[in-house]
Amino acid sequence: MNKTKKVVSKKTTTKTSNPALSQIKEIYKFMQDNDLGTIDFEDKGTHVRLVRSAPAQIAVPVVDNSVAINNTPGQKSVPVQYPNTIKSPLMGIFFRGASPSAPPFVREGEKVKAGDPICLIEAMKVFNEVKATQNCIIRKVLVDNGQPVKPGDALFAIEKI
Repeated sequence: MNKTKKVVSKKTTTKTSNPALSQIKEIYKFMQDNDLGTIDFEDKGTHVRLVRSAPAQIAVPVVDNSVAINNTPGQKSVPVQYPNTIKSPLMGIFFRGASPSAPPFVREGEKVKAGDPICLIEAMKVFNEVKATQNCIIRKVLVDNGQPVKPGDALFAIEKI
């Protein structure tokens, strides 16, 4: 059974002549020079494990002052041949089916009647059913599953029937 010793170094202004501490510093320098995250070292019954923590990642908000033309994340551009669309009534996360593993409510090329459920939008942990507003054929799904949508975003390109 290996014994594990914890080494705690204190910053001091005087040099230490401790050979174990010097060896640990050499190992740490080797670790940094080779960009290693973890290193284990064992010598004469002493086991040392050094682990470098990953640098903290901080989310930085980015302000984009450019004008985007139909370039909402998760939303594909609406083709000219599909001028009729079903739009999102609220802000939330778009889902094609009742759950990630469930089949979608509608598929491209499928006929739907007014009032048929076509997707879900999750807003504040509540799943809101979006229904077809008219009899139509779903020509194209314009938003990827799990993507955020805003009120008025086109969800489906349709053909009126």
